Amino acid sequence: MNLEQRDNSTVTRSTAEWQRLDAAHYLHPFTDHQALSAKGARIITHAEGVYLHDSEGHQILDGMSGLWCVALGYGRQELAEAAYRQLQQLPYYNSFFQCANPPAIELAALLAELTPPQFQHVFFTGSGSEANDTFVRLARRYWALQGKPEKRVIISRWNGYHGSTMAGASLGGMKAMHAQGGLPIPDIVHIGQPYWFECGGDLTPEEFGLQAARELESKILEIGPERVAAFIGEPVQGAGGVIIPPDSYWPEIQRIVDRYGILFASDEVICGFGRTGQWFGCEHYGTRPDFMTLAKAITSGYLPLGALMVGERVADVLIREGGEFAHGYTYSGHPAAAALALANLKILREQGIVGRVRDELAPYFASRWHKLADHPLVGEARSLGLLGALELVPAKPSRRFFPERGAVGTRARDLSVKNGLVMRAVWDTLIVAPPLVIEPQQIDELVSKAVQTLDELHHALTAEGAL
Repeated sequence: MNLEQRDNSTVTRSTAEWQRLDAAHYLHPFTDHQALSAKGARIITHAEGVYLHDSEGHQILDGMSGLWCVALGYGRQELAEAAYRQLQQLPYYNSFFQCANPPAIELAALLAELTPPQFQHVFFTGSGSEANDTFVRLARRYWALQGKPEKRVIISRWNGYHGSTMAGASLGGMKAMHAQGGLPIPDIVHIGQPYWFECGGDLTPEEFGLQAARELESKILEIGPERVAAFIGEPVQGAGGVIIPPDSYWPEIQRIVDRYGILFASDEVICGFGRTGQWFGCEHYGTRPDFMTLAKAITSGYLPLGALMVGERVADVLIREGGEFAHGYTYSGHPAAAALALANLKILREQGIVGRVRDELAPYFASRWHKLADHPLVGEARSLGLLGALELVPAKPSRRFFPERGAVGTRARDLSVKNGLVMRAVWDTLIVAPPLVIEPQQIDELVSKAVQTLDELHHALTAEGAL
């Protein structure tokens, strides 16, 4: 096939042809490739607003914003044009060799405006995983510059997610990921998650939140404060199942990191840029991190870009002590990605989208979503901002899970797509995170299709004697 034929293949291939080519050559993320090859991939051909369209002509409401990232929805011409203009002028140059480019500089300054006041410096990466890797390197560098190289241990949480690189997957607490590749790497340890529905037992959410947070203090004392460098956590655990911590949790975490003087990183890859109804999740909970890792909605997913916001506590030491920080990426501060991010953040700010999420869309979403708790399959419906989760259970009011954990959730996910809605399944938890530009009537559509899915699943499980 010549280049011209390949360029035209998007309009000439059938779904079956795309699936055969996909199975022959394309290794997907987090995929059983044997199973996918037998089933065939769903081929997404185009998208607009909050809707996806596949090669079979189906329209699907994207309840997951792509992968938590398409904040402004699909088809924003102004974002495409911002990247195109920059590609014409300076498509690429690196940030090594004492060089910089105007879009990256302007984006750094804008991020310093948008983020909490302790952040005036940013290190650009290509993804959230790379931002979390950079956090590990820089946290350890900070202590080494102060003559404390033994402060290397970073504490994270079981079932947290911080990416899939070696350091990112080690920070994360996904045991299935740790089982592949000899993870975690040394000096990364984990504590329990603030997941009341599964782990709270007979405690109230507030009691459990304090108990979960105090695991951090116990771990610091077990390891020795002189060896602990930092703690990292997502404000809301996204990929872990939209785990919204009790209100008592984050204030206690802040008290503990302050008491022992360790660094604190807020992973805002999912929660950042309006998802919780605030610009950043740490602002919702009132915490004061030394680092924030960013990605996803920073460009609404239109181009890859990540960033590590570095608080002045750390930046001051890095700059004052001098010496090379031997770390970086080919695409750090990529000019086209930075130009697109500038356009994306300008829209978010000038059109008041974050405020609209907080004041209008999140309350409406919560009012509709929480009613799903009345369904016989739903043990809990929870939400924060435009994040939502449904816990599927075989019997209410118990918080007991299905015997083969994950099988029912997978069935629900597949039924949902058949019904024209993307929901994600984390074991038997269904989660959504729709674009921040979703309209109230589209929230109604999302909930209606979720109800249809739950009803169909309940009927099937009843017929099978599984309930």
